[in-house]
Amino acid sequence: MAFSFLRRSRNRELIDRLNGEIMAASRQPAFFTSYGVTDTVAGRFETLSLHAGLVIWRIETLPEPGPDLAQDLTDAVFRNIDIALREMGTGDVAMPKKMKVMAQGYLGRTVAYRTGLHEPETDILARALARNVYGDEDLFESADCQRLARYTRRLHEAYEALNLETIMARPLPVVAASDVS
Repeated sequence: MAFSFLRRSRNRELIDRLNGEIMAASRQPAFFTSYGVTDTVAGRFETLSLHAGLVIWRIETLPEPGPDLAQDLTDAVFRNIDIALREMGTGDVAMPKKMKVMAQGYLGRTVAYRTGLHEPETDILARALARNVYGDEDLFESADCQRLARYTRRLHEAYEALNLETIMARPLPVVAASDVS
């Protein structure tokens, strides 16, 4: 196997790098200052879910070891969420339920965004973003939501050009949220 060195026990450095790049992309200030995303735990979860979902989706569609790498990255993202929630005071008793709710939310969002990205001539993506990020599906035509949909499409296109060699050798492509109008 060409990528046998990417076994789970050996890919921690790559996973840590990708996880950091996802976090940095999801925390671009423009989301919270120009896109109308609330700078709260919920708002940050929305931008993290969007970015992680797109990267992980791309990696899991690549040949071996893509699916294993995608699973490792998913695990790392949720380990960081677990740590953040504990630092904010979530206790051991409440943590499993909270993590289950967040994992279900992440999966639902990812499916909705993937569906919307496969239907570029419809409002599916904007409606999913409005429902999840802005809390009201009726806001799908708002300027903020439409801008976030354009950003999401651009980011998806950038990630679609990636292969395993590129992912391993270079940082993930960055779409500057502030550059999308």
